[in-house]
Amino acid sequence: MHKALVVYATRTAKTKEIANHIAEGIKTAELEVNVVDVKCIKSPSELAGYDGYAFGSATYHGEMMEAMKTMLFMAEKANLDGKIGGAFGSYGWSGEAPDQIYQTMKNILNMKMVNRYLRIKSPASPEDTQLAYAYGREICKKIEA
Repeated sequence: MHKALVVYATRTAKTKEIANHIAEGIKTAELEVNVVDVKCIKSPSELAGYDGYAFGSATYHGEMMEAMKTMLFMAEKANLDGKIGGAFGSYGWSGEAPDQIYQTMKNILNMKMVNRYLRIKSPASPEDTQLAYAYGREICKKIEA
């Protein structure tokens, strides 16, 4: 059975909500999925053993949150090369974090990324919930391909 890991960094729980909707989309293909707060990831070994990953952060002062940056540095030691990936995030004003995460996953971690990142303005609408769910489906389709 394939497994996916969704890791999020949040300030106001909006990015956690998005993470949970992405996970629901992944579960539709009966993949096992774990949703984890980035603060709980303490070593590269905790990132091992998954077929797909979705990393997300709120944008804060034009950047991803520090805890996500730290986890991405740690991920360089986790050998995610060739694994399936997606990036997401919530924002109030500018929304740079999802693209920063996507580029890191693609160009530094050498992951096989879905076609785009997911960026949702807070507060999320019902349409945004559906976008997050569909993004999860996109990740699982790439895992199963």
